[in-house]
Amino acid sequence: MQEYYYELVVKVSSHLSLFSDFLSDTLPVGFEEIDDGFVIRSEDELDTIIWGLEQFTEALQKALGQTIDIECTQKKLKNSDWVEVYQKSIEPIVIDKFYIHPTWDEPNKKLLNIAIDPALAFGTGHHPTTSSSLKAVCKYVKEDDKVIDVGCGSGILGIGAMKLGAIVDACDTDIISVNNSIDNAKLNGLKFSNIWEGSCSLSDKKYNIVIANIVADVLTFIAKDLKKALEDDAILVLSGILDKYESKVLKYYTDCTLVERIAQDEWVTLILKK
Repeated sequence: MQEYYYELVVKVSSHLSLFSDFLSDTLPVGFEEIDDGFVIRSEDELDTIIWGLEQFTEALQKALGQTIDIECTQKKLKNSDWVEVYQKSIEPIVIDKFYIHPTWDEPNKKLLNIAIDPALAFGTGHHPTTSSSLKAVCKYVKEDDKVIDVGCGSGILGIGAMKLGAIVDACDTDIISVNNSIDNAKLNGLKFSNIWEGSCSLSDKKYNIVIANIVADVLTFIAKDLKKALEDDAILVLSGILDKYESKVLKYYTDCTLVERIAQDEWVTLILKK
């Protein structure tokens, strides 16, 4: 381990989800999401990332015809303990029947435990989109249901479904997410029925429950694939949607019935039925 590392704090005035997508596609390392931006840490200087973010912001402003403010602050810090500090900041959380906790905390004897060791780019149940998606899983997934978690990230939603007795497939276009989901399933003594790098279109199976906690724009791009994966009378859980983009997303799912809307802060999870 090097003696020092670099920490880049990025704050943006709007379109957080688009910046998150950009970083996911371009960064060789993980990043941490904060309320108004991101924290990126690396043992290498992050000047190239700053330049890329500035170029992306300029292109986005031209495309949208809007002003977007971005602030990048890079610091050189002493190495060794930032991961430990970050991990210790993760507290267990209760979401309906589920108790989500890191492995260094004791499980809850009265709830369904999901052990997740936090990785900097992945869900631990604390973000509103993950929390509301888990509420949907708890309410709609039944034993022996066939479920697919599209854009699985940490695997927490699929793991929750397996805890309820479902048979779960999962996929993500990021191989790091796929491997992280596999590892987290093992932590819980579970195994995905099938998991792969790529989109849900690579499977020709039909499911009782399709879960996609991604971002609004992607949910519009893959609408046909998600609906194609549904059995008749099946449930589709769409999350990762800022409330201001809700109507935009729903335009691509007019052939489905809106069953429930779960709102938390400025985020919304939509429960649809085919």
